[in-house]
Amino acid sequence: MHPLLTGPLTLESVTVRIADLPPSCDGLRIAQLSDFHYDGLGLSDELLEEAIALVNRLQPDLVALTGDFVTHDPSPIEPLSKHLKVLHSRLGRFAVLGNHDSYRLGAADYITRTLTAAGIEVLRNQIAYPLGDALPLVGLADFWSKAFSPKVLESLPSDRPRLVLSHNPDSAAELANYRVDLQLSGHTHGGQIVIPGVQSPQQLYFDLCAKLPCAVRRWLPFGNSACARVVRHWAWAQGLHSVGRNQLYVNRGLGTYLPGRFLCPPEVTLLTLRPF
Repeated sequence: MHPLLTGPLTLESVTVRIADLPPSCDGLRIAQLSDFHYDGLGLSDELLEEAIALVNRLQPDLVALTGDFVTHDPSPIEPLSKHLKVLHSRLGRFAVLGNHDSYRLGAADYITRTLTAAGIEVLRNQIAYPLGDALPLVGLADFWSKAFSPKVLESLPSDRPRLVLSHNPDSAAELANYRVDLQLSGHTHGGQIVIPGVQSPQQLYFDLCAKLPCAVRRWLPFGNSACARVVRHWAWAQGLHSVGRNQLYVNRGLGTYLPGRFLCPPEVTLLTLRPF
C-alpha cells in the first residue's frame, strides 16, 4: 500500500483500570497489533518492520495479535510469521484469528499451525495463564464463525478479572453478559476515514446507500448491503469504550484497503494495566 494512502505509523499509549487486579500485574504492559492483511497490497514490509521494531523497543510484558493476518489467500502467513517471529515480550505472544483468516477451507488450521511454529500461541475459545492464575487471558474464535463460543468464560470464577482477545468488536455486545475487564479487538481499521465532528461517517454512508435504488447502489463502493456488513457498532470503531460494565479497546490495525486512510493512521497500541 502506498504510504500516501496509509499514513505514518502511530503509537497509542493507554492506561486501563482493572478491578481486582493482582499486585503482580500492576503496571503490566501489553502491546497490541491487529489487521495485517499481509497480501502484498494492504501492508508494506517497511511498515510491518517499523511496527515490529517499535514493539520491541517498548519491551512489553505481553504481545497480543488480534486477527486478520491475511486477506483471502492464506499462503502469505508463511512470510508474515517469519516477521512476527522476531517480536519480543517477557511473557509471550498470543493471537486470535479474524474473519479473513477463515475464508478458505482449512485456512484457520493452516494459519494456526504456522503461527504456532513461530512461537505464537493461538487461542480459539481457550484460556491461557501467562499472567498467572489471578489474571487469565481468554482468546475467542472469530465472532462470525460457527466456532465462536464465549461459554469458555463460564469456567472462570466470577470474582476473577480476565482479559479477552476477540477480533470483531461487535462481539462485545454479546460478551456484555459476562465479566470482561478488558477486551482487545480490531477488525474495523478504525473506519479508515475519519471526519472531525462526525462520529461515524461509515454508518452515514451505509444508511444513505440503503436508501438509493439498487441500480445506483451497486455502482458505489461498498454500496451493496452485503459489503456493508463490516461491523454494526461503528461507535466502537477505535479506541477505548465502556460496554455495560466491561471495557473494550479497538486497534486501528496496520493493513489498509482502498481508497486508503484519512485521519486514521495505522496503529501500535501499548496498554498499561492499573488497579482501581
